Amino acid sequence: MSTTSPTAATDESSSSSATHIHKVRDFSSADKVSTLELVKQYRKAPSAYLRDRIVRLNIGLVKKEVNFWADRHSELYDDLLQVGALGLISCIDRFELNRGYAFSSFAVRHIRGEIQHYLRDKSSSVRIPRRYMDLQQQSIRVMQKLRNALQREPSTQEVANSLGVSLYEWQEAKLACQNRAPISLDAPIRSEEDDAASIGDLVADPKSNIQLQQDDKFRLQQALAVLEQRTREIVEFVFIEDLPQREVAKMLGVSAVTISRQLKKGLSTLRCVLEAEAC
Repeated sequence: MSTTSPTAATDESSSSSATHIHKVRDFSSADKVSTLELVKQYRKAPSAYLRDRIVRLNIGLVKKEVNFWADRHSELYDDLLQVGALGLISCIDRFELNRGYAFSSFAVRHIRGEIQHYLRDKSSSVRIPRRYMDLQQQSIRVMQKLRNALQREPSTQEVANSLGVSLYEWQEAKLACQNRAPISLDAPIRSEEDDAASIGDLVADPKSNIQLQQDDKFRLQQALAVLEQRTREIVEFVFIEDLPQREVAKMLGVSAVTISRQLKKGLSTLRCVLEAEAC
């Protein structure tokens, strides 16, 4: 995959990262029409030139998502722009013209997903409440002062009193921060035993379930094929593509009530088909 598109995307946003939030040009109806035409041309004859034109035309979708997240992660603006641009590029190859919805609707969800995955990978494995993290930082200074004053290790109650919180809240904060780092699967269950079983020994092997998962997936695909085309599309949009019902209704040009009815109808049919196969 060429890396010129993400670079071009970031070049267009050459303002200093200190500014963080950039004004984004509204995505017009003409842009949607032009994008659709370019995607059709790209499907017939893929080329870096056409792909770059699509990226440049739709880079505003990336910037809009990045601006939202940069409010809380301003130091990552350039990284998020790069990640979002790569997400946009992947959408060009994955977009299905026969689905009948706009490229922008498809792209926004995937761009947002790429950014969220990136932020999730950059963050700690366990989310700690901000108050607990602040208490942990304050406790370092408080405990040092108490050691100097008492000439011994302060008790948990004394630390809690100095922090101005209850004993229960301080214990919760300590426990949360202690468990923030992931534990190795090789760690022994009982450290005092040399031949103790490890945590990994108690975790089920995911490979043992692969065949079962594949069978379930095949059965579901067969059941979906029984549904009417429109009903199947709605079920796939909501439960596979994970789109909100209101957004699906807008894409298909129907009411939210219609989407809800079609979903109930589709799920009822799928339940009957799957239960019949299980008998």
